[in-house]
Amino acid sequence: MTRILFWLALALLVYFAIRSKLKQSQRRQEEARRQQQQQQQPPQPSEQRQVVASEEMLRCAQCGVYFPASENVPIEGRDYCSPAHAPLK
Repeated sequence: MTRILFWLALALLVYFAIRSKLKQSQRRQEEARRQQQQQQQPPQPSEQRQVVASEEMLRCAQCGVYFPASENVPIEGRDYCSPAHAPLK
């Protein structure tokens, strides 16, 4: 009877030792995977954001569309988005 208990205790000890080693191995693999993913991820938007000069937006007197001031077609004090919308003289 003591032999059975001895072998049962030994088997349980081996089982828990192997299980512990497998868990440690999995943790190491997960940590390595996380580190690799962090290195491969692009920088966060706050890190890569650049200040872009904003441009004033104007509203077309003909169609009402907003457009950049650099594309303005000013005629008689009114702003137009294109020559096609500007009134003929």
